[in-house]
Amino acid sequence: MDDIFEEGKKLPLIDEFYSLQGEGFHFGKAAYFIRIGGCDIGCHWCDTKYSWRADKDKLIDVDTLVKNVTSTKADTIVVTGGEPLTYELDYLTEEMYKANIQTFIETSGAYKLTGKWNWICLSPKKNAPPTNEIIPLANELKVIVIDESDFEWAEKYAALVNTNCKLYLQPEWSRRNFLTPKIVEYIKNDPKWNISIQAHKFMKIP
Repeated sequence: MDDIFEEGKKLPLIDEFYSLQGEGFHFGKAAYFIRIGGCDIGCHWCDTKYSWRADKDKLIDVDTLVKNVTSTKADTIVVTGGEPLTYELDYLTEEMYKANIQTFIETSGAYKLTGKWNWICLSPKKNAPPTNEIIPLANELKVIVIDESDFEWAEKYAALVNTNCKLYLQPEWSRRNFLTPKIVEYIKNDPKWNISIQAHKFMKIP
């Protein structure tokens, strides 16, 4: 790996687009999405498996990314993956701050936190749990529910995050018809939780 890659001045970009946040606390907010390739966590239900492989032939200069963002009316980026914390993200967030762009990240938390973030959405995965460093820093805990055993998993992390962290349960998309009623009933019995629905898929936007 060359120095410029290690310094985070280039990243393996899978996709970038300006759209609306479709899930979680910032639902409905306009944001520029930056999807970084590479993930070795391998959730079998993942809906972006195309992002698992980091194609180093598609490295993009972070300076170009900043220009792409600032060419729109976006005032916020959402960095997602793959697993974005596979990479050094300090340079990316520093340059976005210089451009007065807010920085949000969606991560499993399985790797060391780099970058300076206005909002951290932690989505813990059983096969690669989050580090102790990131858990208390999370602004939002979003647990993907695949089956009813995931409610216990969600409670484990709800007890570990800070008291201001927003708590969300989100049905895995392919099982949403089965799981949504169960999540609704669960939240009615424990209203510290909120439901997150992938509304962008219903709206058929990126």
